Amino acid sequence: MNFLTKTLIADIERLNPVRISGRVMGVQGMLIEAGGVQRQLSLGDRCDVIARDGRRVPCEAIGFRNGRALLMPFSDIGGIGLGCRTEVHESDPVIHPSDEWLGRVINAFGVPVDGKGPLSLGEVPYPIHNRPPPAHSRGRVQGKIDLGVRSINAFLTCCRGQRMGIFAGSGVGKSSLMSMMARNTSADVAVIGLIGERGREAREFIEDDLGPEGMKKAVVVLSTSDESPLMRRQAAYLTMAVAEYYRDKGLDVLCMMDSVTRFAMANREISLSAGEPPATKGYTPTVFAELPRLLERAGPGLEGSGSITGMFTVLVDGDDHNEPVADAVRGILDGHIVLDRAIADRGRYPAVNVLRSVSRTMPGCNSDEENVLIAHSRKLLATYEDMAELIRLGAYRRGSDPATDEAIHFNPALEAFLTQGKAEAMTLQECYQALGVIFGVPFEGDGMGRG
Repeated sequence: MNFLTKTLIADIERLNPVRISGRVMGVQGMLIEAGGVQRQLSLGDRCDVIARDGRRVPCEAIGFRNGRALLMPFSDIGGIGLGCRTEVHESDPVIHPSDEWLGRVINAFGVPVDGKGPLSLGEVPYPIHNRPPPAHSRGRVQGKIDLGVRSINAFLTCCRGQRMGIFAGSGVGKSSLMSMMARNTSADVAVIGLIGERGREAREFIEDDLGPEGMKKAVVVLSTSDESPLMRRQAAYLTMAVAEYYRDKGLDVLCMMDSVTRFAMANREISLSAGEPPATKGYTPTVFAELPRLLERAGPGLEGSGSITGMFTVLVDGDDHNEPVADAVRGILDGHIVLDRAIADRGRYPAVNVLRSVSRTMPGCNSDEENVLIAHSRKLLATYEDMAELIRLGAYRRGSDPATDEAIHFNPALEAFLTQGKAEAMTLQECYQALGVIFGVPFEGDGMGRG
C-alpha cells in the first residue's frame, strides 16, 4: 500500500457522517455571528462557514453573545454573508506528526508549504492545544546542551529542558542567533516556529541562515504577518505539538519560537474582537493567561522520555525590557538572554549582553573549575563596563586601580571571544579552553560540568 493510499484511508477513517450546521446571523469586521450551533460549540471548537462561492472558511469559536456563537476565521472572509451555512467540526484540532516531517516547512494547520509534496501522517494524534506534563511527574532539568554559540555556552550555559527568553529590539540579530543555534546544537531535533514572520524574510531564513545543514534535523512552522491572528496563534501551539511528538520519542528537542510577542499580539486581536476589555497597554487579561499555557509545554518530559529545550524570542517594544509581555515572559522562563542594540551598533555579533543576561541553571550545572573561570571573566567585564566612560574620555590613569588595569588588559581578548561569525561554531569544551588560554590557565575538563 503506497503512501497516498494510506493517507487517504486515514483521512476517511476520521470523517464523521453526522454534520451539525447553522447559519450566519451577522458579520462585523473579522467577527462572524452564527446561530443554530451555539449549543454544540464550546470555546476553541472549530467549524466551517460556506461562502457564497462554495469556499470553506475554517473558523474557531472565541465567544458567545446574545444566544449566538462568535466565530473568527482563519482566512479571508470575502464572500461570507447572512444565511451562509455553518458546519461544526466533530473533534478537537489535532495533528499526526511522523519522523518524515524532518526537513520540511509547514503552516499552522500542519500542511506543507515548501513545495516538496504531501507529508506522511503518523498514527498517534497530538492535540494542538495540549497540556504540559504534570509537575510531579516531569523529569528534572539536567545535563548541559551545546548550542554552538560561545557567549551562551560559556556565560549562559543551558541544560536540557531549560526554557530561555531572547529579549531584543528589532534588527539586533535574533534570527541570526536562532539559526546559529539550530545548525550547531547537540540536540537531536530542532523545531522552529516563525510566528508573524515577514513573508520576504522567511525564505531567506530557511535557505541562507538555516541552510541545508540546519534543515536536516529541523521542522519549520511558518505563519507570516499577513495571516489572520488565529493562524499566528495556532502556529505557536502547533510548534509545541510537533516538539512534543519528538520529545515523547525520547529525543532531546531544541524548540525555538520567533516571537512570543507576536503570539501575544495575535491573542490580543482575538480577545479584543470578542469584546474583552483591554488592560495593560491594550493587552487583555487572556493574553497573560495564555503565555504560561504555551511556555510551560516546553521543559523536561515525563520520567524516561526526552526533553524540550525552549528558546523564545521576545520583541521588546522601543527597547523597553520592562514592557508588559517581556516582563510576564521573564517571570515564566528559566533565564533570559539580552541582545543589546548598543553592542550591535559597535559591530559585535551576536550582541549578547552577558552582564544583563542570566541562566538559572548556573552555576549549579558547572564544575568548580568552570565556575571559577566564568566568575573571573564576568568580574572583568563588569569592571570594564563600570569604568568604560572614564576610559573612553581618558580620565582614568593606569595604575590607579589594579582591578581596572586587569579589566583593560583582558577586555580586547574577551570582546574577541564574545564575537562570533554566523558560520562559526564552538563546543562547550572549546569555549572553556579558549577562556583558559586568555588567562593563561589550562582547562582540562570536558566542558560538561556536573552532568
